[in-house]
Amino acid sequence: MAVPKRKTGRSKTHSRRSANDKIACPPRSVCPQCGEVKLPHRVCSNCGFYKNREVLETE
Repeated sequence: MAVPKRKTGRSKTHSRRSANDKIACPPRSVCPQCGEVKLPHRVCSNCGFYKNREVLETE
């Protein structure tokens, strides 16, 4: 079995891990009614529409 000759440094370990442990930003979609950016499969907080019908009454 292969054995490393020297200890891997902390900065090398952290830089390698940081390339794979990124937090992905949440997906975004555009509301077809008002054009506001919203989360997919959620009611639009700006106009209150979901799937081309009004779910929430907004002012």
